[in-house]
Amino acid sequence: MFKQEITFDRFIRGLIFIAVLALVLAAINYLSGVLIPFAVAWVVAYMLYPIVCFFQYKCRLRFRIVAIIVTLLLLCGVIAGLLYLAIPPMVDECIHLKDVALRYLEGGYKAPGIPHGLQAFISEHLSRLNLAEMLKKDDLIDVLKETAPKVWNVVWSTANVIFSIVSSLIALLYLFFLLMDYEKFATGWLRFVPKSRRAFAKALVGDVEHGMSGYFRGQALVALSNCIMFSVGFLLVDFPMPVGLGLFIGIISFVPYLQLIGFFPALILALLRTADSGDSFWWLMGSVVLVYCVVQVIQDAVVTPKIMGKIMGLSPAIVLFSLSVWGYIMGIIGLIIALPLTTLIISYYKRYVVKEPDTPDDPPAAPEEALT
Repeated sequence: MFKQEITFDRFIRGLIFIAVLALVLAAINYLSGVLIPFAVAWVVAYMLYPIVCFFQYKCRLRFRIVAIIVTLLLLCGVIAGLLYLAIPPMVDECIHLKDVALRYLEGGYKAPGIPHGLQAFISEHLSRLNLAEMLKKDDLIDVLKETAPKVWNVVWSTANVIFSIVSSLIALLYLFFLLMDYEKFATGWLRFVPKSRRAFAKALVGDVEHGMSGYFRGQALVALSNCIMFSVGFLLVDFPMPVGLGLFIGIISFVPYLQLIGFFPALILALLRTADSGDSFWWLMGSVVLVYCVVQVIQDAVVTPKIMGKIMGLSPAIVLFSLSVWGYIMGIIGLIIALPLTTLIISYYKRYVVKEPDTPDDPPAAPEEALT
């Protein structure tokens, strides 16, 4: 393929292909508001399809529609149960921490367990914000809006998008009909590909599906294990809001290295606990570092090798570079798909440009005849 002579005709066809590709990308960007619900519904359908098949074939539910309804009810029940277990304790803890913060601010930013340098830093930077007056308000949402308007706007706008997609009737209909005819949608797209390219297109999509499914399902299990380990770890060291903080760190750990962001809320919680009980600030932060180290060792030595194996096989430098590039291009979606896409691109580059033989970790090779 790469040794063929580049003629004027092929050059023009290449330019036309690039122009068409640019138009398609521009159209996708323009129609993103319409396409996002469908894309979300497709991803959810892809994740729920094995469960639907389990209920339909293993549990012998005769009709597909019954299996879909049972699956959706089960999903809603699991989400509602998790929210019921996690949110009430977090709300009570937030109310208590609000009172602690108010006492700390009204006491002149002084607490026996907080280092003097840190107290001076807090007093210098927070005295301008008039936080004490804000915390006296009854509505905690208003307090958050006034103390961090930019952060609130980002979080609130993102939450609005997510909630509107999840609660949208259109997205729900997409999900329902995709699950009803999943097999047709999964293979029917091949009819729109020229026959001479179908073998390669099928192999390419198979490679993408293999890499994505292996990575997403494996990383989801890793994130779930992190939720459990961080929550248990914070409970054992008696850290404030252990379940909420553990769940937060575990969820964001779906993207590699993003769990380090959890140090910031842990720092705030340690300050408030010190102001409330007089415990040593450094002891609390040391317990956080200890939990992080133990969880990281267990994750790297046991969890990740057992679950993920060598699905990615990327060095840490390539992982960080990939996350930076794809995150800059596509935002949070880019962070999620960065590693499987990078692995696929490197694999295909080695296979068809460098002409290296496939390794066991590479995706299955596409038929050579499809490239001619």
